[in-house]
Amino acid sequence: MWPNTQLLDLLGIDHPIIQAPMAGATTPALAAAVSNAGGMGSLGCAFMTPERTGEEIAKTMMATNRSINVNFFVHEPPGEDAAKNATLKERLQPYFDELGLGEMPAVTPTNFPFDEAMMEVMLELRPRVVSFHFGLPAQHMVQALKEAGVVVLSSATTVREAVLLADGGVDAIVAQGWEAGGHRGTFASTMDAARVGTMALVPQIVDAVNVPVIAAGGIGDGRGIAAAFALGAAGVQPGTAFLTTEEAATPAVYRKALLEASDEDTRLTRAFSGRPARGLSNRYIEEMAAHDEDLPDFPLLNTLTGPLRKASTEAGSPDFVALWSGQAMSLNRTLPAGELLEKLVEESLAILNR
Repeated sequence: MWPNTQLLDLLGIDHPIIQAPMAGATTPALAAAVSNAGGMGSLGCAFMTPERTGEEIAKTMMATNRSINVNFFVHEPPGEDAAKNATLKERLQPYFDELGLGEMPAVTPTNFPFDEAMMEVMLELRPRVVSFHFGLPAQHMVQALKEAGVVVLSSATTVREAVLLADGGVDAIVAQGWEAGGHRGTFASTMDAARVGTMALVPQIVDAVNVPVIAAGGIGDGRGIAAAFALGAAGVQPGTAFLTTEEAATPAVYRKALLEASDEDTRLTRAFSGRPARGLSNRYIEEMAAHDEDLPDFPLLNTLTGPLRKASTEAGSPDFVALWSGQAMSLNRTLPAGELLEKLVEESLAILNR
């Protein structure tokens, strides 16, 4: 028996465990497997067109009749800085030459914030949950989703952000600790102020808001899940733990790096997308570290790092791959996603019911 059942009815799930919506790594098969096992599977759709998003949701809904979560970014559109763009292209040209990639592409946005077109897809398909990263979209969009019966979630990295989200109408808040892999969800605090670990962040957000809180960051097994409930969380959102499941779209070179890494191996970097994200250190991150604060705005940088990532992945080299990872990657297991969910439940309840 779970000590806090707030999320079970709200999300229509049996176990308060949400597979994190990691854009680029999630698949309909992964989301469906987690949902079919009683948790909540998620699709990371931040880099997809409305048409592709609709197709991915439809595929997932064909594989499960349980609740799913669909996630989007709500970042500010990037500013234009020709000097920064030119400097970056000059800095990255040697890498393009080394990998034989030819002419560098123009620096342009590769994805866009949640908009009216995507909103129409959500209102048509009505997934159980729509979640956001980097804040919330316009208030009329939040209201329309809620009126359509969709549950709205978003991520907070500080108490101040959590209060803003609660005031903005979210139904639950993902408390993203400093340990979490991938892009930091910080949107209202400075990045320096938002260096709050999961252990400290979760109970303070629980005390500050009147909606359920979902713990994220450094949670890789049942011990972490039990600890999150002890801190007052109503659920958890592991991400890195699902990257080595059979259904994840994680390339072989990425899986290998995760399974060989230790707690000392992650770094926070802006060098891949222009926005701080945690991943396993590699040659590119280390060589770009001195220039981390002199990069084009998110997501412009993706235009130039995309070809590097692809070529490095195809060559089986981790040097230029964005190896997003939280700090608990050494707890990862290679299992089908449904089996992993079942093990997480078993481990958690064995501790919580003692």
